[in-house]
Amino acid sequence: MTILLGLIPLLPLFSACLLIFWQPKLLLTQIIAVGSISLSALLALILNVQLWDQAQFVLQVSLGQWLSIDNLSLGFTLYLDPLSLIMVTIITCVGALIHLYSASYMKDDPDVCRFFAYLNLFVSAMLFLVLADNLILLYLGWEGVGLCSYLLIGFWYREQKNSQAANKAFIITRIGDTAMLIGIILLFYQFDTLNIQQIQLQSQQLLQMDELPTTEIISLCCLLLFAGAAGKSAQVPLQSWLPDAMAGPTPVSALIHAATMVTAGIYLVARNMDLFQLAPDVLHFIAIIGVVTLILGATSALAQSDLKRILAYSTISQLGYMFLALGVGSASAAVFHLMTHAFFKALLFLSAGALIYCMHHEQNIFKMGGLRKSQPLLAFSFGIGCAALASLPMTSGFFSKELILEQTLLAHQPLLWWGGVIGAFFTALYSAKLFFIVFFGKLNQPSTHNTPTAMVIVLMILMLLSLVGGVQPQGLFTHFSAPADSASPGHTLSLFQHWLPILLPIFTVTLAWFMFIKGYFTPTTPSEGSSVSLKQKLHQFLLSGWDFDRLYRLIFIKPFKLVTEYNRRDIIDLAYRQLETFSSLLYRQLNRFQTGQLRHYSASLVIFCVLAIAWGLIQ
Repeated sequence: MTILLGLIPLLPLFSACLLIFWQPKLLLTQIIAVGSISLSALLALILNVQLWDQAQFVLQVSLGQWLSIDNLSLGFTLYLDPLSLIMVTIITCVGALIHLYSASYMKDDPDVCRFFAYLNLFVSAMLFLVLADNLILLYLGWEGVGLCSYLLIGFWYREQKNSQAANKAFIITRIGDTAMLIGIILLFYQFDTLNIQQIQLQSQQLLQMDELPTTEIISLCCLLLFAGAAGKSAQVPLQSWLPDAMAGPTPVSALIHAATMVTAGIYLVARNMDLFQLAPDVLHFIAIIGVVTLILGATSALAQSDLKRILAYSTISQLGYMFLALGVGSASAAVFHLMTHAFFKALLFLSAGALIYCMHHEQNIFKMGGLRKSQPLLAFSFGIGCAALASLPMTSGFFSKELILEQTLLAHQPLLWWGGVIGAFFTALYSAKLFFIVFFGKLNQPSTHNTPTAMVIVLMILMLLSLVGGVQPQGLFTHFSAPADSASPGHTLSLFQHWLPILLPIFTVTLAWFMFIKGYFTPTTPSEGSSVSLKQKLHQFLLSGWDFDRLYRLIFIKPFKLVTEYNRRDIIDLAYRQLETFSSLLYRQLNRFQTGQLRHYSASLVIFCVLAIAWGLIQ
């Protein structure tokens, strides 16, 4: 099994290198790219079968020694346990489906070989991230994921907006990555090791003490690690890069949002949950950020008209739910929702890609409408994906989201629970709006293309997973549960608390039908010269994602531009020029003593000796 584990991240890495240096023709490129990640997915499934009946297991394989300095020893060691096995299975299986879809979607692109090289490297970096046994190897995969996302978001770099979106994603995530690196350094200072399991073991020992140690440095480390997670997983205030990341090809959006990158922050906190339990205030802060983010994403998605941006904001919102679960100490609920979200979000993005392909690259949902007759398969796949996103009963999203809300109540956080319920209302509303307008609205532009066979196969598999993927796999998500997962065993939910999250999506979908199909809601735009109403201002505020970009321009970009304008004459360099002038003047004055006359040097030596002796006698 150790050989299988080692091959899982190495196969896509090898294929990426092969595609970069060889650059074969289209068919061979597709075989190498899709075949390597499919083989990794097959190996992951084999590991699942072999380890299914084991309650606890640990599998390690060393790929070599990295460095050894004093008491710091780092190696390329892969670590497999129930948590990392779940992540590996999600990454490889969903990644394989996206690769198969991409083989059809990107076949006419002249840079298809470069695309698959980046895509395979992306998956390999994510696998190294989740399988790392030490924080430095995890950080290497972390940065690899960030680099590949930059390359893939800006894949069509000849358009300036795509390059700007890639730069925005890279720069914003660097903020969190820098904080995370500082946190890793402080963790080594505190625990004298960077091995993840040793840090968790020491954290468990501290948790078992009668009184929880109040060490400010541990809280600071957790905050810095969360900053890194917030950057990668698009949490407030580092979330504004994700909607613009839609500039890349649709399969890239599906991979980023479903199986890689944005899930890295969830994994980081879940992997170090024992450490975060030492800082309960930080966990509460994480839960608050999660609630704010989920409401921001849901309300912003409601105002969008671009199909992919709606899905992007929905990802931000669902990631907020996962951080809410982590904040109340339920790592199992967070990872469970991560898995179901990977299924239905991949289904939605790939269905959106097929729809955009059939609609001649049109992405405005108000220019579509009535497509259920011409595209019944896409209507069915979108319907299942939107139902799971809205957490309608008996879909995968229903089981995982309800578990998060239940764990929030069991952790005695009623305000956070209400935040989650409000987010669920808006989520169901924009999900129903998306589906009804595109497939039941007024027909604006007929669809003339059929969905390719490869895309159909992928969509059918994801539809099945989106429906049955939420069936609670007893035992699978309990091996890494935090203590809060079973908090307050005597506390039970009231009838209202139990039924509200179940009935709310059904009520909201019904409401959406009357709002968006029966004509009770019509999007309005201000006419030229007319005053902007409060409703239109609110719509613009939500359309811009709560105006975070304007806030960044006001706080960071405008002051920076003012400084650069003020420094147009190189005022900062003036200090260095003055230092140069002073140095030259001092040199010319001291150079006058260098006459070349021996008697002058002898006289100077005598004079300074006399003065030194006189000074000594005076003292």
